[in-house]
Amino acid sequence: MSAELVRDLTRLLDEGGLYGSFLVRDLDTGAELGIEPDLEFPAASLIKVPLALATLDRIRTGELDGAATVQVQPGRITTPGPTGLSRFRHPATIALDDLLYLSVCLSDGTASDVLLGLTPPAAVSAFLDTHGLSGITVRHPLLDLSDTPLERFPTVEGHLAHSLAIGAGTAGRGHPVPQLDVSRANAGTARAFTDLLQAVWRPSSIDPAVTARMRDLMAGNLLRQRLTPDFAADATRWSSKTGTLLNLRHEIGVVEHADGQTFAVAALTGSRVAASIQPAAEALMGEVARRLRDRLRG
Repeated sequence: MSAELVRDLTRLLDEGGLYGSFLVRDLDTGAELGIEPDLEFPAASLIKVPLALATLDRIRTGELDGAATVQVQPGRITTPGPTGLSRFRHPATIALDDLLYLSVCLSDGTASDVLLGLTPPAAVSAFLDTHGLSGITVRHPLLDLSDTPLERFPTVEGHLAHSLAIGAGTAGRGHPVPQLDVSRANAGTARAFTDLLQAVWRPSSIDPAVTARMRDLMAGNLLRQRLTPDFAADATRWSSKTGTLLNLRHEIGVVEHADGQTFAVAALTGSRVAASIQPAAEALMGEVARRLRDRLRG
């Protein structure tokens, strides 16, 4: 029956103009159900989760001081999408701990790049390797996500950038837009991000104080239009992080039910529809992820 459900959901995604990599895992039994969970995607802002973990671990060891302040130059970005310091017009002095909040909860690219300047890609990769977490690659700053063909077109012509994103990829997952090329972009799979969530929500080699802070940050995520409507409820706690880049829409998260069942959810998708705003795609992602969870929960 699970194979039939996966076929039905894959067809549903295709009919909605989406393709994707999904994985839902019961964090206590290990049972899981997914759709192409090992298909690699550019990670977009999902990479802010391992960045935050590596930063928090360096604060724990004393290499960094969470209370130390840094002066951040304004992003001055005016195109739709970026948040927080990325849109500031003037310099700001902010504590490292608060940059973590802006990076994870508001998906602030400028805050993330300040953190990445302190804990560069090689250090984030070393943290992941130390804790046996493979399948996630960190290569470039987050500012690159706001420097794509979409920013070079007037808003009314944004569909042209999406058409390029959709049509110019290769069979080997390459792309002339480097942020969409899995061999050059920050990248990962649904399985790799699910493994990361399991290491944060269940005992692992990562320090408990680090994972507790990471859970609190993800619970405070303010971008809640994607999977949240299908997982948030009075009897559940939903903690997550989104990622968006041109035609890519991702979200990873953990749903904790009042009865104790806990599921990690990873949804990485690409759209074949040349449009920036696609609420139906967001809703379809949520439906597919929820139905996979419902089958495991049932």
